[in-house]
Amino acid sequence: MVAYELKSHGSVTAHAEGPTSVQDRDNLQLQRLGKKPVLKRNFGILSILGFSCTILGTWEGLLGGGSGGAVYAFIFAWVGTACTFVVLGEMGSMAPTSGGQYHWCSMLAPVKQQKFLSYITGWMAVMGWQTAFASASYLCGTEIQGTAILAHKYYNAEAWHGTLIVWAALFAALLANLVGGKFLPRLEAVILVVHIVGFFGILIPLTYMSEHKTADEVFLQFLNSGRFSTQGVSWFVGMTSCAFAFAGGDAAVHMAEEINNATLAIPRALMMSVGINGCLGFGMLIAMLFCLGNMDDALNTPTGYPFIEVFYQGTGSMAGSLTMCSIILIIAVCSVVGLLAATSRQFWSFARDRGVPGWRLWSRVSPSTQLPMYSVLLTTSISWLLALINIGSSVALNDVLSMAVSGLYSSYLIVSSLLLIRRIRGDISLYNDNDDEIVNLPGKKLVWGPFHVPGIWGILVNAFAVIYIVIVIFWSFWPTEMNPSVTDMNYSVVGWGGVLLLATLYYLVRARRIYTGPVVEVSL
Repeated sequence: MVAYELKSHGSVTAHAEGPTSVQDRDNLQLQRLGKKPVLKRNFGILSILGFSCTILGTWEGLLGGGSGGAVYAFIFAWVGTACTFVVLGEMGSMAPTSGGQYHWCSMLAPVKQQKFLSYITGWMAVMGWQTAFASASYLCGTEIQGTAILAHKYYNAEAWHGTLIVWAALFAALLANLVGGKFLPRLEAVILVVHIVGFFGILIPLTYMSEHKTADEVFLQFLNSGRFSTQGVSWFVGMTSCAFAFAGGDAAVHMAEEINNATLAIPRALMMSVGINGCLGFGMLIAMLFCLGNMDDALNTPTGYPFIEVFYQGTGSMAGSLTMCSIILIIAVCSVVGLLAATSRQFWSFARDRGVPGWRLWSRVSPSTQLPMYSVLLTTSISWLLALINIGSSVALNDVLSMAVSGLYSSYLIVSSLLLIRRIRGDISLYNDNDDEIVNLPGKKLVWGPFHVPGIWGILVNAFAVIYIVIVIFWSFWPTEMNPSVTDMNYSVVGWGGVLLLATLYYLVRARRIYTGPVVEVSL
């Protein structure tokens, strides 16, 4: 068991009396990272796997780029994501905290640079996660609206209808997150079954009832619908949609302080989720490309989502198409529920370490539910407000939401690069000789967790992950077609740069005096 002693300056001394359970060992591990356990550990390996798989499970974004282009882009994104998840899993095993990237950056960066680099990494993650949650909410709401367009030919869809549906999805996610206790873990375990069984519920009728294209059309045909100067440029621009399908891999990381046996459960969830989602996503991609039918009709469908038109073309049945769409919608709603949990925990952790304005309020934890209620409410409110942009311009909203990829992958790039430098230098220990020592903090000893890839293989995997992340970030700023108009231009680089500029200004004005990196709340 672990006893706490409140010290005069507000920190807590933890007296280790020998951990007697998995939860005690998890809490002791967190204390060795300088953090006081305040959240309840309700997630096991099955529930956190369902949590991770649900957030990653995106099939509808895999049609872009042409048949052959989509197949090979998906394979490239799958391999790159797997390597990235290995690196994230290694760092999550070293330091399983809800802070994730900014915490890892602080422990890996040189002492002189760790404060500013950690702060910027935290803001990149905040931008990425807040826009990713808003993006998932928007996709969920407009997919429901698209299904309604298919079902009712006289339905006159308006942009504000979509915004209202987005708000409904946000309200459902908020209720699910405010319940607390074991409700969310149990929901995620159930949705894991829906995620896998639903795949076959779509794949079997689609492939059985549809007319099939030839193998040459699927694997050898490359399209250049954006009219780029070369096929290679078109391929890389289209590849970012596959990267987006795998975005949010660090979701399980930000639930670290609510997971039992976190040092092993986090990397296992990451690796199993990329394996499961990669196989299911690749299978669905191949099936939909073989069953695509008329591509122009699919891309120009009034529903706004090609997969809805593909389902209807393939089955020729309204009832069957709506049933298949319902599976996607159930997963989409549950994805919003999980994303709210992960996004709010990341923001709460950064607020706990004084990285955002108003950190005293956003870092509070409800004593009754042991949840960061204010952070959950703020995250929901941000997406609620962003959904209003859709009424004026869906293009403008898509530009805001496209910052999810650049934000998340920028935070991955910083920590992956720092880890690569440290592992090449060989200054990360395999074991900790003193259990009473605080490790993996600035100026402290660096120790591998129970999951890591040793030797030259670890360096190669880490290096490829860095290269892949750079490619994704670079091409995520490109427009979807050559010589775009003002409305079709990709303004995500402006948003990304704007957030970076505002964060730097706040750092210079105030944060440099109050943000020191992860705050050491306990001493052993």
